[in-house]
Amino acid sequence: MTTETNSVLNQVKEAFAPVTEAFTKLQNMEVPEAAREFVKKQADAAKVRAADAYAGSEKVTNAIETAVAGSVTEAAKISRNIQQAMYQDAEAFFAGIDQLASAKSLSEAYQIQSDLARARGEVLVSRAKATAEYVGKLVSEGAKTAQDNFSKVYSKTA
Repeated sequence: MTTETNSVLNQVKEAFAPVTEAFTKLQNMEVPEAAREFVKKQADAAKVRAADAYAGSEKVTNAIETAVAGSVTEAAKISRNIQQAMYQDAEAFFAGIDQLASAKSLSEAYQIQSDLARARGEVLVSRAKATAEYVGKLVSEGAKTAQDNFSKVYSKTA
C-alpha cells in the first residue's frame, strides 16, 4: 500500500514538474532594463506635471484667500490641506512607481508593493485622525461662538 502511494505521489510530482519549474523561473524572471527606464521616465514626467498642477492650484487658493476673509480662511485652509494631501499622494505614487520599476524580479516587486500599500494605509489612518480632531475643534469653536451670540441676544432682550 505504501509503495503504491509513493508511486502515485512520484507520478504526480513528475507530471507537475514542468509547471513547478516554470513558476520558479517566472518568480526570478528579470524585468528588462529598457522597460524599467521607460517607466521611470514616464513617472518623472508625471511628477513634473503634478508639481505644476499643485503650483497652479496654490496660486488659485492664494487669490481666493486674499479676496475673501472670515470663514473663507478656514475653507482655504481645508482646500490647501486637501491639495497638499493630493500632491503628497501623487508624489508617493510616483515614488512607488520608481521603486517598482527598479525591481528585478516579480517577488521583489511584490514585496515593494506590499510595503507601499502598508505605508499608504498608515498615512490614511493618520489623516483620518487629524481630520476628526480638526472637525471636532471647528464644531466646538462654532458651538461656543453660537452660545456666546445667543447669550448676547438673550441678555439684550431681558
